[in-house]
Amino acid sequence: MSGLWLVARREIATRGRTKAFVIGLVISALLVGALAFLPKLFAGPDSYTVGFVGPSTLQPALTGAAKDVEITVKPFADEAAARKAVLDGDVDAVVVDDRRVFADGEVDRELGLLLEGAHQTAQAGRQLAAAGLDAAKVAEAMRVAPLEQVSVGADTRYAGARTGIATLLVMLLFFQLLQPSMYVAMGVVEEKGSRIVEILLTSIRPWQLLGGKIVGLGALALLNLVVVIVAGLGAAAISGFASDMPPGIGGVVVSTLFWFVLGYAFFATLAAALGSLVSRQEEVSSVLTPMMMLIMAAYFVSYFAAVEPGSPVARILSMIPPFSSMVMPVRTAAGEVPLWEMGVAAALMIIATAAVLVVGARIYERAVLRTGARVKLSEVVRDGSAVAR
Repeated sequence: MSGLWLVARREIATRGRTKAFVIGLVISALLVGALAFLPKLFAGPDSYTVGFVGPSTLQPALTGAAKDVEITVKPFADEAAARKAVLDGDVDAVVVDDRRVFADGEVDRELGLLLEGAHQTAQAGRQLAAAGLDAAKVAEAMRVAPLEQVSVGADTRYAGARTGIATLLVMLLFFQLLQPSMYVAMGVVEEKGSRIVEILLTSIRPWQLLGGKIVGLGALALLNLVVVIVAGLGAAAISGFASDMPPGIGGVVVSTLFWFVLGYAFFATLAAALGSLVSRQEEVSSVLTPMMMLIMAAYFVSYFAAVEPGSPVARILSMIPPFSSMVMPVRTAAGEVPLWEMGVAAALMIIATAAVLVVGARIYERAVLRTGARVKLSEVVRDGSAVAR
């Protein structure tokens, strides 16, 4: 095992100190952090400046109704001054004689709803007064307790937030599984093409070299994933989006890390085994085509699962390796998943990962020393006594 950890430390030190890794880590954290502020940016402003021309009964109703929005009132002497203020951007809208609203284009949707509600309240008060009725008593008589809503199905209060988190998780897992696996394959080909692997294998066993490479690059990939998640949660807390997150977000994070480790072990081993079949970097893309197709298929299924987590397709494929490594954490984020389904999926994925590790290690051991033309996978699997030449 000492050889494995030696190789792992070498991979961490070599790859972790490169500018590409550090810059990529920082950019990923910044991008995910920026995404947490998007809901706040598209939610519209938290304050408005509204002008008034002439006496107004709408103004008290407006400031009283806007409890979560700050309304700044600005009086104007005439319509000309009000028009100029609107065009100059000094105010968001101007109410003229409680009958018209001046705006530069369309009134902001939220502000328009507030103005219309205040107008209805003020107009109703005037009409009740004209009819000789006490507006306060009428309002009190009209105030009734709302109907109590009880959901007998799934809790849909956080449906939108869950779908958004699951969609982000799809993209995050896709890149975090694909890129490190590609690095593993490229590293194997680089060592094989330069014949450094022949020197390394005089001191350590093939499985130690393979395992160390997978563990080392996997540790960096896990660090990248943790940094991105922490950056996203931190930005969500600062932006206020965290208050809209569904309960149990900690479990979603733990589930994501667990499934990432299994998915990475599966795909990285597969990438290393396939990469050992070739000796040139130009051939890496073609030899990794089966793995790429598998990851892309899991990617598209995960997108579907983010929207329809309870569909039969999502439920079945979330328990079939290696789809489960991406689909199951997405289903967990998007909705409630029975514990028995998670248990079955985890057990099957662990078995599949162990099988790929055993087979992949044998393929790597038999092919990594065979330089020159591309080695056929069927030949390596069939001929267990293949030797370097």
